[in-house]
Amino acid sequence: MDIDKNIVAGNTYSIRSLYFDDIDNSAFASNVNGTDPREKFRIRIYNASTKHIALELKKKEATLTQKISCAIDFDTACKLINGTLEYDEALPPLLKKFFVLQETHLLHPTIIVEYDRKPYVYADGNVRVTFDTNIRASSNMQSFFDKNLVCTPVLLWGHHVLEVKFDEFFPDFIRHAAQVNGLSQTTFSKFYLCKTREEILL
Repeated sequence: MDIDKNIVAGNTYSIRSLYFDDIDNSAFASNVNGTDPREKFRIRIYNASTKHIALELKKKEATLTQKISCAIDFDTACKLINGTLEYDEALPPLLKKFFVLQETHLLHPTIIVEYDRKPYVYADGNVRVTFDTNIRASSNMQSFFDKNLVCTPVLLWGHHVLEVKFDEFFPDFIRHAAQVNGLSQTTFSKFYLCKTREEILL
């Protein structure tokens, strides 16, 4: 497999996401209970840069995952974090849905998740294999855009996450390579792990 062509320096990049939850902590509870289907909102940036900011809605049903994304600017992101977004008919559908949930269910920032990713791609089947390392968390939501955000590690030293994503076709050679030493497919939520870790510390 090839390193993702979007990597411009080295072979890793950092991903930082700020997750939202409602007044009932429904997103967290749905992870705990394995609710199906379930969804959660997040703001995502890369390499602690404000050049590309996205509001994303991640939806899970059975073993399938869907991600709906909308590009936003820095000012809009700050309004989402501070709960000051105002309704406008010109808003993209995803922002309209976020606004409604923020108004009716008090959607608010709940945890920051950050990690370093090394991605490999294979064109057939649109396969992505990623190694996520140094998974860390922060509850300092107002510092989301700080380049030197202080975070807490959430995995034991030397433990990482391997993810395999594909659309329809999953090549056998990748399937066999991923089943190392009896490893098998399982669910894993960085949001749940980081939220749990921060609550223990608080």
